[in-house]
Amino acid sequence: MLQTPIEYIKGIGPARADLLKTELGIHTLGQLVEYYPFRYEDRSKVERIEDLRLEQEGEPVQITGSLTDVEVVGSGRQERLVATLWQGAYSMELVWFQAVKYVRPRISALKQVIVYGRLQHFNGRFSLVHPEIEAYTPETLAQRGLHPVYHTTERMKQRKLDSKALQKIMLAAVPLAIPHITEDLPAELLKADGLLPKAQAIQAIHHPIDAPLAEAARYRLKFAELLRLGLTLAINKAENDKEVPGIRLKKGALVPKFLQEVLPFDLTEAQRRVLREIWGDMHNGHHMNRLLQGDVGSGKTAVAFMAMLMAVESGHQACLMAPTEILAEQHYASLRPWGQKLGLRLEKLTGSVSAKLRKPLHQGLEDGTVHMLVGTHALVEEPVRFQSLALCIIDEQHRFGVSQRARLRAKGPEGYVPHVLIMTATPIPRTLSLTVYGDLDVSIIDELPAGRKKIVTVHRYERDRQKLYDFIRQEIGQGRQCYMVFPLIEESEKLEAKALEEGLEMVKAALPEFETGVVHGRMKWAEREPEMIKFLNNETQILVATTVIEVGINVPNATIMVIENAERFGLSQLHQLRGRVGRGGNQSYCVLLTKDSLTQDGRQRIQAMVTHSDGFVLSELDLQLRGAGDLLGTQQSGQVQLQLSNLATDKEIVEQTHKRAEQMVRQMPYPRDLLKLDWAKALMVHQPYHASFHKVG
Repeated sequence: MLQTPIEYIKGIGPARADLLKTELGIHTLGQLVEYYPFRYEDRSKVERIEDLRLEQEGEPVQITGSLTDVEVVGSGRQERLVATLWQGAYSMELVWFQAVKYVRPRISALKQVIVYGRLQHFNGRFSLVHPEIEAYTPETLAQRGLHPVYHTTERMKQRKLDSKALQKIMLAAVPLAIPHITEDLPAELLKADGLLPKAQAIQAIHHPIDAPLAEAARYRLKFAELLRLGLTLAINKAENDKEVPGIRLKKGALVPKFLQEVLPFDLTEAQRRVLREIWGDMHNGHHMNRLLQGDVGSGKTAVAFMAMLMAVESGHQACLMAPTEILAEQHYASLRPWGQKLGLRLEKLTGSVSAKLRKPLHQGLEDGTVHMLVGTHALVEEPVRFQSLALCIIDEQHRFGVSQRARLRAKGPEGYVPHVLIMTATPIPRTLSLTVYGDLDVSIIDELPAGRKKIVTVHRYERDRQKLYDFIRQEIGQGRQCYMVFPLIEESEKLEAKALEEGLEMVKAALPEFETGVVHGRMKWAEREPEMIKFLNNETQILVATTVIEVGINVPNATIMVIENAERFGLSQLHQLRGRVGRGGNQSYCVLLTKDSLTQDGRQRIQAMVTHSDGFVLSELDLQLRGAGDLLGTQQSGQVQLQLSNLATDKEIVEQTHKRAEQMVRQMPYPRDLLKLDWAKALMVHQPYHASFHKVG
């Protein structure tokens, strides 16, 4: 029954069926009843005209009364239908600007009415514009209650298939579907967590008796939605832990020697904790699959190098793959001196390494004389073969494709998969960490090294631009350097943001005494790299750029980060950009430059940046303000396209379902056997049209 094509359901027909298929991807009765309302209108409450307040303007209100003086006012484009609604001695206007000829005969015969619409206040009088209106009877009012509101597209609205039409369709569809809905949660879980059965939840979410029942239905359906994702990730993680053999590493002399003789600073307690977690993984015989999160400047590079040493002192090799050549170069420049002091051979492999140099490098990897390799995606190319690769470190993995990561993992010794450590400088909110990276173990460096100076972050308006230039001139005069980041490359009328080219000319005109470089994403690497190297060597004092510098450039002498049109960026991106400065011993500054007038959302984000320096705090705020999709980008957000759940507000359910999923998987000798259970088949195999998850099996 649930597979019944929607054209055969009362109230739909062929034309509406085509709309539902093309606009919402709904093809069957089962998919239709899993298209849930996103909010409710409370039609049980009736307002009195005399009690209306100005603070209610813009809010929906429901009022009963007598309808009088229905008349058409004006002509042509100015034509409108006006009626007066009376409650005793008090009255208000009802106004229609569209469909006047259709509405007038329909309402002219009405006397006592119920009207519902958003409250307006104009010329000292309250009114409702384009209200819903119907004849009043005590029975009609008693039946109103909560009205579900469904998302629809503009095309659907134009074809008269709006939320109200969907509500009527659901009145016919839901009773048809309810007897055939399969429960997708085990009975003991429903009882333990006080959850509604699925059929009851679907009935209640479309036609709730009251607000508590509607909320209980939403909670239960969100629970199943998030449990489905949690189980998928938990099964993948459990199978990885049980079935994929990892090379068992043994303690040696290199790590202690590095700590005592080479590392120029003491590790933070957070770094020590993370190293214990990494060592615990790599010496137990199971394959490590760990995500290392650390805010900008938290010391991830030292931890990564020590993890590589753990592999080398056990007689194996390690590699680090970076997303760009300049980031690979910087990792190489940082790590090679440490390796040399320990008598190790650490080499570099990027696209620009010549064929002449590659031959001895390939030979050294195969015979084991190259202990560590740093590079770009060139590491995954076919000629690259290791004698015994025990550890792969992947920096900013979201910048690599799945196939590249898989090819790197395949370079381990026969019968083994190299341990994998994924590093990211982008703090990830816990709910996203559980739902996107739930198949990884997570380590967090949540402490900055002692003595690191806080970056001074200030907000400046367009009207302060000249004072800003004077400050930049003063800093560069003391030998420092400055980034100036613009959000766009070319002018856009849609976004009132300055184009990069215009910005470059403006900076050159304002600060002509300094050398200025430029980098952006449309430049080829061969064009971009020389510009970045010039800035690294202080041959240019100002670098005008787009967000291409967000990850992967380390210039200790740069002390000023100016972000133009800062209101256009999300918090996580602003924080990443801010992290490009503050890498040397001098005081650094981040200037958030905005237009003179800001929206409330823009003010919130700018104030958050000025107030908070903790990237994890900012990532949580960013999730609340922008949502998961914007934070992860379109490629990653496909993993968390949830119809009902909101990762910013449903933290409790995310945590609860994550724990439940792990418990269920632990109880099964073979985790994939979960999928043979009837309830699990209903939960995992039936994929609603609106959800997109990693598939299991």
